[in-house]
Amino acid sequence: MAVGRVWRHLKGRKRRREAARRLYTAAVRQARDPTLYTEGGVADTLDGRFDLIVLHVVPLMRRLRQCDEAGRQMSQALFDVMFDDMDQSLREMGVGDLRVGKRVKQMARAFYGRAMAYDQAFDLAPGADRRRSIAEALERNVFNNDPPAADRVQALAGYVETLLDALDRHSSTALLGGELGLPPVPSLAAAPAAETSP
Repeated sequence: MAVGRVWRHLKGRKRRREAARRLYTAAVRQARDPTLYTEGGVADTLDGRFDLIVLHVVPLMRRLRQCDEAGRQMSQALFDVMFDDMDQSLREMGVGDLRVGKRVKQMARAFYGRAMAYDQAFDLAPGADRRRSIAEALERNVFNNDPPAADRVQALAGYVETLLDALDRHSSTALLGGELGLPPVPSLAAAPAAETSP
């Protein structure tokens, strides 16, 4: 009997990890959308890519935590999948074993710091204050206090709000099953100034 419970537990963990991997893959695919770099002003560097992955994973983990215990377990599985991927990516880049552990710990600290900043902004009621708080968090984290033009930052903050709204509407059952549909990344380019007649 005990063996049966252990087997079911292991099968459940395996299914959860597979679902978390699908969620992570969808989040990474969205984070790699060229528009975020070319129009959004995010640097196409290792740090920039990491920050955009974090920017998509944190709202997803936040939404999963709203799905009771099963969601909290899935959120943890998503975190584990993400950092397993970071570990593997560093090794593929030729980082030595001793340095990989140190780098992964640094990335985990960066993740937690960003997650805290984003969650504080996301918890505000929709409106101007939340948009401003998201934009400030983007300036500090994604843009490392060297942001592009303010309208680009505001456009990216608007996209993040669209992402939050889409996740709030997303079926909990689908998320727990590893199904994630995200809204397409809109144009983030500044709208041309209207011409005025002489």
